[in-house]
Amino acid sequence: MRLQHMMLGLAAISGAGLSMTAAQAAPFMIVGNDEKVVFDSDGKAVLSPPGKDSVLIVDLADPLDPKIVANLPLKNSVVGPPVNLDIDPTGSVAIVADSMDVVKDGDVLKQVPDNKIYVIDLKAKPPKLAATLTGATQPSGLSINPAGNLALVANRADKSISVLSINGTDVKIIDTIPMGDEVSQAVFTPDGKHALASKNVANKVALLDVDGNKVTYTKRDLLVGLFPYNLLVSPDGAIALTADNGNLGSSDGNVDTVSVIDLTAQPPRVIDHVTVPDSPEGLAISPKGNLAVAADALGSNKSTKEFFYHPHGVATILKVDGKKVTKLKDIEVGGLPEAAVFTPDGRYIYVGNYNDQDFSILRVDGTDVTDTGKRFKVPGHPGSARMSPH
Repeated sequence: MRLQHMMLGLAAISGAGLSMTAAQAAPFMIVGNDEKVVFDSDGKAVLSPPGKDSVLIVDLADPLDPKIVANLPLKNSVVGPPVNLDIDPTGSVAIVADSMDVVKDGDVLKQVPDNKIYVIDLKAKPPKLAATLTGATQPSGLSINPAGNLALVANRADKSISVLSINGTDVKIIDTIPMGDEVSQAVFTPDGKHALASKNVANKVALLDVDGNKVTYTKRDLLVGLFPYNLLVSPDGAIALTADNGNLGSSDGNVDTVSVIDLTAQPPRVIDHVTVPDSPEGLAISPKGNLAVAADALGSNKSTKEFFYHPHGVATILKVDGKKVTKLKDIEVGGLPEAAVFTPDGRYIYVGNYNDQDFSILRVDGTDVTDTGKRFKVPGHPGSARMSPH
């Protein structure tokens, strides 16, 4: 399965008859739907052939009434952290990593690692696929740097990080860095001079240096919680948070953690572990820097006979005060929550409910977060999402 690095906004986008300029642009959310995998009442994955997945561009001008303005027929996967797509700061291009495919093996379908990276031209009317790159095996979490000229893609099966140069829709793989362990997500620091990568199986976060388009693995790793699937860096660059998914990325009825890394310390170090419910995946921090949210599965894709099964997941709200992170509350959301994102003004949180094919919409008032009771229905199972900042 499946941080929240706050994506920089769309300068211009058009789809389904809608056209906006940068001066008029509303916030946008990009969503990846996977229609190849669903879970039955025994918690088993039921597979379907590819061909029905999609990537959505969603207009959030009215945060309580989102509008889909583009629906692109691109393959997507729920396998990996829910941050396998991103938008460059100019709003010209989006990049989507496609980690898994479903193929026929004799009379049965099976999941196999893919190696495709899609480049989307957001200036086209409507947005369209501009290029398909062949990357390393199982490209998963990815992030674009603040300058918009570089991206990192974590390749789980290849145990590497690919470095991509970005010049408009001219996106190229310029380097691949061996990491020694499986990596699920990679993120830049706000100054663009460093990056972090989650070594999910090794329970570590790797530190990288960035100099121009040269990315170097420092060979320094920080031991965090169990199975750090997803991670993010705060807007001020002071801390990083990891969603420690536990049990090799699967619910087991035990609590898990969000680890807190002090990035201002020399060298950086883990300073806390905050207890959260079972199996956090989605992870986001408010652009104001005062709140974070983790989306916890709570066994909602497991057998209904398991003691830890719940028909729903929860969003865990965390208060961020400098480097101190504390849990505030849990809010019930839908089944198998994956992605979690804040709106650019920090006033709303969207949590993508994979099983329910919708997003829960939560309202933020200071540090008080409540469920609006509204759901945003999408045409598929949302396995990933990212938010623009404008």
